[in-house]
Amino acid sequence: MHPSEPPFLRVQFYLTAPYACSYLDGLEARSQVAAPAHLIGPAVYDKLIQQGFRRSGYYTYRPHCDSCKRCVPVRVMVDQFQPSRSQRRCNQLNQSLNVSISPLAFNNAHFELYRRYQHSRHKGGGMDLDDSEQYSQFLLSSQVDTSLVEFREGDKLVMVAVVDRLEDGLSAVYTFFDPDMEKNSLGTYAVLWQIELARSLGLDYVYLGYWIEASRKMAYKSSFRPLQGLVDGMWVELG
Repeated sequence: MHPSEPPFLRVQFYLTAPYACSYLDGLEARSQVAAPAHLIGPAVYDKLIQQGFRRSGYYTYRPHCDSCKRCVPVRVMVDQFQPSRSQRRCNQLNQSLNVSISPLAFNNAHFELYRRYQHSRHKGGGMDLDDSEQYSQFLLSSQVDTSLVEFREGDKLVMVAVVDRLEDGLSAVYTFFDPDMEKNSLGTYAVLWQIELARSLGLDYVYLGYWIEASRKMAYKSSFRPLQGLVDGMWVELG
């Protein structure tokens, strides 16, 4: 391809080898990966996320399994969103948290909270053994408009959300929180907070990544309604 072509037209796609599915036991998964990474800046990523891609650091991918289409990219319709009763309770429970937004940078307190979160929630999955370099590659490597959102109770750090700003919305990249505050439903609160931020910025959507109906880990995503899913190449409201 000619180097004068727009970056999106120069992006190429390849399939990974099969690997064990992280969400459904006994199944194999494959991903379609967009490359080379240096071409995937804000404008290109906006187009890719519209087509169901996500990113992990510089790695931009979407599920492309041989015999399964249960991973559905989903996004909350911000203007129409109305919190449920339990979501309103979650908002009230966490109203005292102080929130600050900062650029991507390594922070040892963030890393220690990340390690505690992974050890509690995903022990034995490999991420609980991440060192600072792996953590930085996963969450602090970005070629798009990405911010770190800190949530504190007084001076105590209780949650960090990594958020991408897109042309039409926000993308919830990853959130980790204090495992001792399970009763506060901090993960839900992080999404509610991002919805309100998107609303204040005049953005249409909050992208939540992939939802699998049969996965208990992803069940919370279906509670943010109205929710659109990318089904057969079209964004449609999920029932």
